[in-house]
Amino acid sequence: MSITAIMIKELRERTGAGILECKKALIAAKGDIELAVDNMRRFGQYKAAKKSVKLAKEGIILIKISHDYKYGVIVELNCETDFVANNVDFKYFGYEVISLAMDEHIYNIEKLKNIFEEKRSILVNKIGENIQIRRIGFIEGDFVSYYLHCTRIGVIVSAKVKDEDKELIKQVAMHIAASKPIYINAKDVPVDIVSRERNIQLDIAMQSNKQPKIVEKIVEGRMSKFIDEISLTNQYFILDQSKKVGQILYEKNAIINSFIRFEVGEFL
Repeated sequence: MSITAIMIKELRERTGAGILECKKALIAAKGDIELAVDNMRRFGQYKAAKKSVKLAKEGIILIKISHDYKYGVIVELNCETDFVANNVDFKYFGYEVISLAMDEHIYNIEKLKNIFEEKRSILVNKIGENIQIRRIGFIEGDFVSYYLHCTRIGVIVSAKVKDEDKELIKQVAMHIAASKPIYINAKDVPVDIVSRERNIQLDIAMQSNKQPKIVEKIVEGRMSKFIDEISLTNQYFILDQSKKVGQILYEKNAIINSFIRFEVGEFL
């Protein structure tokens, strides 16, 4: 298939590699960007091949929690510059969007965009920048808490917890904002994700020309670290580095049911 400039640009942003390396990798992978990333990892041609890190736009994250703490909504609103991200009209538009989403239980991003298209167009003409309602997330549960960091990173968390320990869930939301877990528990990591990473780590370890038993130990160690890094309960708690999040929750008999983390401009 044809390798386009857009494909090369995306691969460069994903890997930090040069144009020529990215083009060669895409040709070898027949245009499959994910495969190209994997191959570049195998041969050490990447600098930061992380799917979730592409901060390409400015904007704000907004969060709204229902009065009974049973329901939460999170929205990302994008613009082109940080100057506009701090604009009063831009923020007010965001508050209108998330308030309607909360009040009317509108979960579909396209429906939300259609409702606000006229107001968005008016604001674009007034401010002079492209403005987009990028995405929306919602959570329901026994207790919903949140953490918002400088309007750039937002987290909402659904949990089961005793009334006297509800502050812990806000602290866990803060931890999620800082540590970027993808799954709640290690068992939640899909088999294909584990298999894919294991194959990559095996290819890398085999390049050391060590004995098979040693290679296997190296791979197991790296896989354990990989699982810990993306699993919330396996991460060390930012407010108490002597304990993992899972241990803290166990001590308080608390359970995290789900969470959503948005960061301005991140690539999904």
